[in-house]
Amino acid sequence: MAELATIARPYADALFKVCGSDHRSTLHWLEELACVAQQPLLLEFSQSPTATLQQVYAVVTSVMKTQPDDHARNFLRLIISNHRLTCLNEVSVQFRALVNARSGVCDAIIYSAFPMEGKALVETTELLEKRFARKLHVSVQLQPDLIGGIRVVVGDEVLDTSVRARLEQMKVALSV
Repeated sequence: MAELATIARPYADALFKVCGSDHRSTLHWLEELACVAQQPLLLEFSQSPTATLQQVYAVVTSVMKTQPDDHARNFLRLIISNHRLTCLNEVSVQFRALVNARSGVCDAIIYSAFPMEGKALVETTELLEKRFARKLHVSVQLQPDLIGGIRVVVGDEVLDTSVRARLEQMKVALSV
């Protein structure tokens, strides 16, 4: 994992410098590329000795929802020619971290036993921003084994108010 981060860092840094002030749209197409590049059949095809760089490029761009701009096309050609498709997800993660650091925002993942949307999500986000004392970019992932409540991960900080966590605390307290 550390190797992947080490390989991806120069790509993320260079892309961050090259894209100028257009970080959000760059992040959009980069995350789309990362999603496409995670497909096992594409990775297998890209590593085939019979597949040319142009063929791999054509396959990747043909499955993208948005038309890549010049930066995206050049970046993709560079990634393919250096055989780094497997690193695209990590490049995306590091690029997002650079964009967040610049704008003063942190990513937060809310793990919830039930779907959260609308007013409940807005109120929860506001409470979490006060609790963590920073602006948060929130995403919600369902995790039914929490039983109830939520578990929030912001960077390396975790706030666990789930029923499962409380049951574990009670189990530990009773077994002592």
